[in-house]
Amino acid sequence: MSKLQKAKERLRKMPKDYTYSEARTLLRCLGYEESSKGKTSGSRAGFYRRKDQSVILLHKPHPGDIMKEGAVKQLRSYLMEKGEI
Repeated sequence: MSKLQKAKERLRKMPKDYTYSEARTLLRCLGYEESSKGKTSGSRAGFYRRKDQSVILLHKPHPGDIMKEGAVKQLRSYLMEKGEI
């Protein structure tokens, strides 16, 4: 199983310790580019994919790296709708 397949499977399982770093790596592998949206974005980060103009906004957790359950659900649902996982 490839690293990408393992990353997709991990997200599918909705782990309690899913990190923003893992999400960023997965999205980059799927062709998304991260955009911090400037100083006024707060803890929001956007990910944009040029080939289909897809955009997803994620909350950057702080002070740690572990994402909240709702943010993980949002990411998982979004990627399922896109047929990526």
